Amino acid sequence: MQQPVRVCLVGAGRAGRVHAGSLVKHLPGGELAAVVDLDTTTRVNLQTDFGIEEGFDSLSEAIDKTDFQAVVITTPTFSHHDLTLEAAAAGRHVLLEKPMALTLEECDAMSAAAQANGVHLQLGFMRRFDPDFAAAEERIRAGEIGEPMLIKSLTHGPGLPPEWARDQARSNGMLAEVNSHDWDCTRWLMGSNPTRVYAETANFKGEARGVQAEDFYDTALVNLRFENGGLGSISGVCPCDYGYDARVEIVGEKGIMQIGELKGESILVSTNRDTGLQTPIFKSWPKRFAQAYINEMAHFIECIQTDTPPKVGAGDGRWAVAGVLAATRSLQEGRPVELNEVLA
Repeated sequence: MQQPVRVCLVGAGRAGRVHAGSLVKHLPGGELAAVVDLDTTTRVNLQTDFGIEEGFDSLSEAIDKTDFQAVVITTPTFSHHDLTLEAAAAGRHVLLEKPMALTLEECDAMSAAAQANGVHLQLGFMRRFDPDFAAAEERIRAGEIGEPMLIKSLTHGPGLPPEWARDQARSNGMLAEVNSHDWDCTRWLMGSNPTRVYAETANFKGEARGVQAEDFYDTALVNLRFENGGLGSISGVCPCDYGYDARVEIVGEKGIMQIGELKGESILVSTNRDTGLQTPIFKSWPKRFAQAYINEMAHFIECIQTDTPPKVGAGDGRWAVAGVLAATRSLQEGRPVELNEVLA
């Protein structure tokens, strides 16, 4: 029997806790060996909750002082490049949360570092591991609805993004931080790369909620064209306040497919005639994609144990970043932007 893959978690925030839960509670093939976070209180709380002895202020300290084969990086986007290069140089495999990086140059350097050091780099596009999304992709590829013609993907988040994510220079904005999964899903499910984007944004709630970051927007709509001639759209709202919402609709030549719904449970309740029917909705992304995160981590562990490339890697992360950069240029210049303009 193989020894468990020892993993160092870099970032003890919300996403870090989700990945910690997958490793500790669900995956005997992986072992959470250490936690890294500059915020001592946040780090110690996670260590206590999950029974992890080793905790460090930096990845370099963890590499020097303990043994592990892989890192899971859940820190802010502007730190992804340096942490990935450091992990790869030390021969550690990397599961990297989205977005991959801020620029295509950073993406290329990260991919090259992983290849040069013989380590796997998996991107945290967990929707590919969600049972509903994965089944839908299989049925599309099997031709059930015919060739995809139109795809509409949305992600609406309930609360304001963290302060750093409101700063375009450190995050590339909501289209990156909230909608990275939509960029990946539209390309994946359409089975084709995007060629042109046109984006519009608005800021409805920022001022009332004290957001002072320049160029902040809380609502976005992007139109897409793909290499195969298909059309698409991406919708983003954050904060939407009503709950967490992630849905996709694909119209094919022979039919239509919808993935996801607003309801968090298949339960309807009516207590009186005035309130009518009521049903719970998803309050957060960890609840909506709980199984997807477990499956994603299981895939990462398996790839390390079998030395198999991840099915979602650096190239997929790079395409999502390219879409965001093209959409940002579209916003700035008020015109449709060809992907070749940012890929060149």
